[in-house]
Amino acid sequence: MLKKLQNKEQGFTIIEVMIVLVIAAVILLIVFLAVPALQRNARNTTLKNDAAAVLGAATEFQNNNNGMAPTSVSQASGSQDVIIGCGTSTCTTTTAKVNGGTLVTGSATAATMPTTTGALYLAINRKCNGNAFAGSATNRAFAVGLLVENGSSTNPSQCVES
Repeated sequence: MLKKLQNKEQGFTIIEVMIVLVIAAVILLIVFLAVPALQRNARNTTLKNDAAAVLGAATEFQNNNNGMAPTSVSQASGSQDVIIGCGTSTCTTTTAKVNGGTLVTGSATAATMPTTTGALYLAINRKCNGNAFAGSATNRAFAVGLLVENGSSTNPSQCVES
C-alpha cells in the first residue's frame, strides 16, 4: 500500500504568539516597577548606616576626651569624612566615613529635622521623641535626624539616637 506523503508544516498560531508576548510584557513591567523601589531602599539603608557611623564617632569622641561633648561637626564639600571635634586643639577629633549621607550641620540646639532628602543632622545633648528631636537630655546623648526617600510616606523623617 502506498501512502500519500503530505508535507504538513506545523507552527505556532497567532494566539499562541500573542499569549507569549503578553506574558513577557507583564514580566518586564514587574521588573521596571520593582527596580526603582529596590534602589531607593538601598539608598535609605546607606543613609541609616551613615547615621549610625556619625553616632558612633560622636560617642567615640566623648570617650576619647574625658566625657566632653563635641562642639564642632563638619564635612568638607564632596568629602566622605565627617569630622567631630571641639573647635580647638585641646581635644582629639574623631572622623566618621559616610557613603551616601550629607551632613547638614551639627548643633547642641537642634530643633528641627533636616528638610533635604539624604541629609543628616547631628544633635548634641538631644534624644529622639518618635521621629523628632526631644528637649535637652543628658550630656552623653546624641541623636541624628535624617530624611529618607519615601514617595508614599507623609513624614519620611527619622531620628536615631545613641
